[in-house]
Amino acid sequence: MGASQSWRGQGKKLMWSQVYNPFGNATLSTIAAAIPVVLLLAMIASGKVKAHIAAVIALLAAIAVSIFLFTMPAGLATRAALFGVATGMFPIGWIILNVIFLYRLTVERGWFATLQQSVGDLTTDRRLQLLLVAFSFGAFFEGAGGFGTPVAVTGAILIGLGFSPLAASGLSLIANTAPVAYGALGAPIQGLASVTGFDPYVLGAMVGRQLPFFSVIVPFWLIWVFAGFRGMLQIWPAILVCAVSFAIPQFLISNYINPWIVDIGASLISMACLVGFMRIWRPREIWTSPALRTRDISADTIVRPAPLGAGAANVSPNPSRSEVIRAWVPWIILSIIVAIWGTGWFKALVNPIFTWNYPVPGLHNMVQKVAPIVATPTAEPAVFAFTYMSYTGTGVLIAAIIAGFVMGFSPLRLVTAWFETIWVLRYSLITIAAMLAIGTLTRFSGVDATLGLAFAGTGILYPFFGTLLGWLGVALTGSDTASNVLFGGLQRITSEQLGLSPILMAAANSSGGVMGKMIDAQSIVVASTATNWFGHEGSILRFVFWHSIVLACLVGGLVMLQAYVSPFTNMVLH
Repeated sequence: MGASQSWRGQGKKLMWSQVYNPFGNATLSTIAAAIPVVLLLAMIASGKVKAHIAAVIALLAAIAVSIFLFTMPAGLATRAALFGVATGMFPIGWIILNVIFLYRLTVERGWFATLQQSVGDLTTDRRLQLLLVAFSFGAFFEGAGGFGTPVAVTGAILIGLGFSPLAASGLSLIANTAPVAYGALGAPIQGLASVTGFDPYVLGAMVGRQLPFFSVIVPFWLIWVFAGFRGMLQIWPAILVCAVSFAIPQFLISNYINPWIVDIGASLISMACLVGFMRIWRPREIWTSPALRTRDISADTIVRPAPLGAGAANVSPNPSRSEVIRAWVPWIILSIIVAIWGTGWFKALVNPIFTWNYPVPGLHNMVQKVAPIVATPTAEPAVFAFTYMSYTGTGVLIAAIIAGFVMGFSPLRLVTAWFETIWVLRYSLITIAAMLAIGTLTRFSGVDATLGLAFAGTGILYPFFGTLLGWLGVALTGSDTASNVLFGGLQRITSEQLGLSPILMAAANSSGGVMGKMIDAQSIVVASTATNWFGHEGSILRFVFWHSIVLACLVGGLVMLQAYVSPFTNMVLH
């Protein structure tokens, strides 16, 4: 379809229809569509191009590909990129800014050092600290807030506990996988339901028959990566308790209650079981090394967070019980507020009042998705919903302000500290904005759909590659919700044509997508920022890349079994 043929009348407006095969050759079109993301990942992985520069270059490449190869009008491409910049800052950049603001406040007062010591008193074994903080505690923040919150929080805590930057950032990313499909109070499931027409309870239940297997695997995988196989075996009872106490509630809640509270319920149960188990069990050998078992020179490059003001207060070498409780207060406040902010009733309360919906002129409903991505031509909305009060980042900011007053900061100091944090994160914020601009532009230009169609043409192997399609969607967009909205309809259409269960493949899109979360560029930038290791995104990407691919392939293998092997197929039918 040429450029002239891709315009359709809409009253007095002209609507541009996406073109998925501009060269009339699926292979060439797929190669062209892959240029921006391959360029971005190659620059980041090389370590020779700073992340914010790489993101801007890749964005320019995405604009050029959209306009010159996929026939998207320049005006639409520019508006789509700017729309992405706005969505990059809100909510993603807004979350990381305010989480790091809170973290830096606790560092200045010395409360974070006390928290670090309290976790060390609970267990000095680094492997157990990883299970508790990166997996269980991170899953809570994924369930309550999502959108980068868990990696930002756990990365900051792990670096404060003394982990090497690569361990803190990379392991936070690996841990933040199994909970992702139910993140932000089930937002990915709701998004999937909206584009497939299936009941979210049915979709949530199907995902709950896939991910619990990996909720058991990931904690073992996490410790294996950190401490090696022998180091993992030494604490297998604790890993099993952590994993099973998360996986079983994940299955039960998703199948018999609802998909909205899966992560919160499972994470709280997992944390309680793990802490209780650690009170009655200790490993024979205490693992104190903060670095990865494999070659890890990142500890030599660490820059400890500088104090915000005059310097951190003196920390008692033996903090009292009240001092330990006090040190946890900012994070307890954060947990409570983020949990409230994620609820539907809170959003329903504040969004009608504190919302500014801005349909982007010249872009809103001016791009049309067409077959085979959708059954009937569908206009693509472009409304910047500035729901500023219900943003998770706003809740984090309020938590930081409350915690700041509890810690004894003056209002003036809180304001100056917040602007100092903006300056510290300036390159990270630019990077995140550019990453979201790329993701948004590829969605509006149809470039990502072209990549998706390449996966859809795999015939009998579609259950495997359809799962990897979800992985690709999250790697491109940085969001399981966005991936589900992007490819959910395609999964339904393709699976029905192949005689597969459309519910199975829709769920597989979400389950496969969780493994793409660790390599999406914005998550890597969030991790590098949270661990004060900005500029080393290439090292983080190289570290997590193969873990992401292997785990995604394992999910694809499970979906193949569910599609074709009788005992597993029964999981789909009943």
